[in-house]
Amino acid sequence: MAGAADGAKRPGRTSVWLEGGAPRGRAARGGGRPSGLDRERITAATVRLLDADGIAGFSMRRLAAELNVTAMSVYWYVDTKDELLELALDAVLGELELPEAESEDDWRDRLRGLATGYRALLVRHPWVSGLIGNFLNIGPRAVAFSVCVRRVIRDTGMPAYGWTGAMSAVLQFVYGSHFAGVAGLGEETRERDFGFALELLIAGIEAMVPRPG
Repeated sequence: MAGAADGAKRPGRTSVWLEGGAPRGRAARGGGRPSGLDRERITAATVRLLDADGIAGFSMRRLAAELNVTAMSVYWYVDTKDELLELALDAVLGELELPEAESEDDWRDRLRGLATGYRALLVRHPWVSGLIGNFLNIGPRAVAFSVCVRRVIRDTGMPAYGWTGAMSAVLQFVYGSHFAGVAGLGEETRERDFGFALELLIAGIEAMVPRPG
């Protein structure tokens, strides 16, 4: 999934999803797994803490306290804090409502829905903005979102060579709009400005679609 982030990707970082999405901590080696704990529960608790305290306030010790387990118990399911952040990022992307693959809705309406939903996600989970671009974003929900955006761009009638650029324009626009705006403006004004800018983007995509003849 396209996006920018504060800070560069850490050297040597891989992805939890390159292991097929399976637990990579002690649980992967079997035996002695803590009862009443699983990766889904750990991920959900991680999201709650990130929503409450942000990335700076998140720690494995704080997570263990939230789950009422020892910190070592968490390491049966993940190897690092980065893996938890990656899992949490993909988990919240599952909140996005994606149009059906064979939807007959106009591409403009689908694009509006995706862009608006993505922006709402960034507002609802402010910490997401700080993680996008720091991970490969190849989890199942991230991939489903990217595929959906690509499908909508394809349905515009734009030539294939322009699809990647159009996707980047849409995703970077939404990401940037999350930070844009004059201090003191209310959310209603921000929503109005976002909607207007989105219509300009849609008009620009329309202008790039070849016309018959």
